[in-house]
Amino acid sequence: MYGKFLTFIIAFSICCPAFSQYRDGSVYDGLFDSETVRSFKEHVGYVTSSAFEGRKAGSEGEKAVAEYVYEVLEKYGVEMLCPPEGDEFGIERTPGDTLVSRNVYGFVQGYDKSLSGRYIVVGARMDNLGTNELTVDGEKVTQIYTGANGNASGLAMMLELARMVSTNSVTFRRSVLFVAFGSSAQTYAGAWYFLNRSFADSALIDAMINLDMVGTGSTGFYAYTSSNTDLNTVLSELSGELQPVQPELRADEPYPSDHRAFYAKEIPSVFFTTGKYPEHNTPRDVASILDYDMMERELEYVYNFTSALANTSRTIAFRNTVELQEPASYDDVVAYYDCDQRPMFLNSTDPGQFLEKWVYQYLKYPRQAVEEGIQGTVHVNFIIDKDGKVTDVKVARSVDPLLDEEAVKVISASPKWRPGRLRGQKVRTSMTIPVEFRLEKKSVRPKFGIR
Repeated sequence: MYGKFLTFIIAFSICCPAFSQYRDGSVYDGLFDSETVRSFKEHVGYVTSSAFEGRKAGSEGEKAVAEYVYEVLEKYGVEMLCPPEGDEFGIERTPGDTLVSRNVYGFVQGYDKSLSGRYIVVGARMDNLGTNELTVDGEKVTQIYTGANGNASGLAMMLELARMVSTNSVTFRRSVLFVAFGSSAQTYAGAWYFLNRSFADSALIDAMINLDMVGTGSTGFYAYTSSNTDLNTVLSELSGELQPVQPELRADEPYPSDHRAFYAKEIPSVFFTTGKYPEHNTPRDVASILDYDMMERELEYVYNFTSALANTSRTIAFRNTVELQEPASYDDVVAYYDCDQRPMFLNSTDPGQFLEKWVYQYLKYPRQAVEEGIQGTVHVNFIIDKDGKVTDVKVARSVDPLLDEEAVKVISASPKWRPGRLRGQKVRTSMTIPVEFRLEKKSVRPKFGIR
């Protein structure tokens, strides 16, 4: 009996190394990952699935991702405020052509009776660019823009932040809203729709946190607040504490994103991102470029920042000192996004067209500002009259008088627009655009552009 058992042991010890020697190494992938990193990888893997064909706004892929986000948030204990397929909305691109997209959102209730009726919004872009058809050697090839960093990374971080906030909800004075924005990659329509149509209590939102492209942290981690003093104070206070990572406060906007819709609503906002990366808006933006360990450290910082915002007793003001005169005080002025037919510049309703084709073509960087290293984003408000003329050009958010003056001068010289319409009638339309002045780090040569 003993001899047979010994023979079995010897045979097993001979066979087992042979089996291990030829085992696929992928079995060990993620063996030492933390629970958070494993969750990140699961979320990103699902969102970037080629079956969703780049989850273009209005596509079935975007809808599938919306249903996944709903399911995960609900599992994490977030009280959902929309249907499982998301809150649908329509965007009329041309007469008779309406794109249907969706937002997904829910909240974690705060504990403080005096503050639980106020909100901190945490948002992340849900859609991406879709696909591109091209011909290679005479054969049609489909490229899929999976958008791992843009913005499966931000979406994954938002989901895990929701889990952390829900788990520790008894420590949050304010309520925290989590929103996955649809139709965001190019128009930020989801954020606008959420603020102006879906969420009736937008006046009760004290601040917004935007998570967009946060997966390449080995090259940097940044926070952009549009120079809001109160948000900068919270960031500064956190920098005095031991944190797993510290964001660099940026004076210039790394990318345009959903926080812009909140700025337009005068809601203080902070944009967390890891900045530019070579694979942005290309088919090479895949899961393998993400630094999940760094994302976990960023998540811990963003959680601490969210907690600080939700629990602060100070008022987070949109304006810091000077009360600005608002064009909205005119009785006959309609906000840009409230027009049935929005004003058009060169046959486009996209404000980016005006920036790219006019503002940045004629903007001159003031020499003194270059010499002094002054840069930043000037927010300029103006009115487009019923005849299409640009009037009442004013600085809504200043950076420096040198930059303010140049931005106002160029916008004031704008050619005529096609005026906006409401209920079929031409209206005076108010809009605000960000004019960016940015200096290259290694040169005094100015650089302008839409990113």
